[in-house]
Amino acid sequence: MAFQIILNFVLAFVWMFLSSNYTVAGFIVGFLLGILLLIMMRRFFATRLYVYRIWAIIKLTLLFLKELVLANIQVLQVVLKPKLDMQPAFFAYPTVLKQEWEITLLSSLITLTPGTVVVHVSDDAKTLYVHAIDISDVDEAIAAIRDSFEKAILEVSKS
Repeated sequence: MAFQIILNFVLAFVWMFLSSNYTVAGFIVGFLLGILLLIMMRRFFATRLYVYRIWAIIKLTLLFLKELVLANIQVLQVVLKPKLDMQPAFFAYPTVLKQEWEITLLSSLITLTPGTVVVHVSDDAKTLYVHAIDISDVDEAIAAIRDSFEKAILEVSKS
């Protein structure tokens, strides 16, 4: 991935020098043309193009922001109810993530979402223990995390 980014910058600078356009606009045009050349040469790279990973990171960020807003609304509804009928619970979340940074990112995303906190990661890093402030169905919560955050992290880490 780093090689592709460097190659794209080199192509952008070569375009700037060949077109004698030493402006930011000239660099951006060269950068976009470099991306097109990388797409055309993608079969020569062992890994997928870095553009796809950047797009996956953007989607993960937008997903987190959406989940953050929805979780804040849910916590606000719980707090503003006249009668507190919360159902707090601890549950074990089995993860398929392998790398440490993936597990750390998943733990951070879960913890940063209001109403949930990762309290422990198992020694083999296969299970996250999560506390939720108000949860009615544990299986639904596990499926929601798996289908949102974990799926997006797997897309980012896919090579």
